Amino acid sequence: MDRALSKVGNFWISKKAKEEFTSIGEDLSRISSTVEEKAKWVFDKLKGKPPRSLPEILREYGLPPGLFPRNIICYEFDESRSRLVVHMSSAYEICFKDSSAVRYNTRVKAFLSRGKLTGIEGMKTKLLVWVKVTHVSVESYKSDKICFTAGVKKLRSKDAYEIPREAVKVEEF
Repeated sequence: MDRALSKVGNFWISKKAKEEFTSIGEDLSRISSTVEEKAKWVFDKLKGKPPRSLPEILREYGLPPGLFPRNIICYEFDESRSRLVVHMSSAYEICFKDSSAVRYNTRVKAFLSRGKLTGIEGMKTKLLVWVKVTHVSVESYKSDKICFTAGVKKLRSKDAYEIPREAVKVEEF
């Protein structure tokens, strides 16, 4: 009896898996987008739950939603450890409307807390030369300044980071 139930269970699971993969293939063929967007979509679909977008999470934590480029592949956020990891297909650079420039490596790691990104790895900003960003913070929701710590603290206009922008691919981080 157990053997028969096991065979039926295995058949049912393999049938469901086949249907799910067929569904993913059909959905992918309907999506007319870049490889990065398709990879992000597959990653989200296989996780089984629609995640919040990175700009939504940044906004919830009091940071401007345009702090990272739109060209991310996916991100991981472990709320219990406050660990954020953002994945990109290449190193990217954005020039913001306040004339500041930020470079992102293929993977940016940081700890996300209310109004702060700390322990950042994989982000640089241009002062006179490219300098590693270690900390990004907003003092309060009503503040119109964002502070980048890259050796020295550099205050910038928060509204320059309100809209996620397309980044430009660069050769090296």
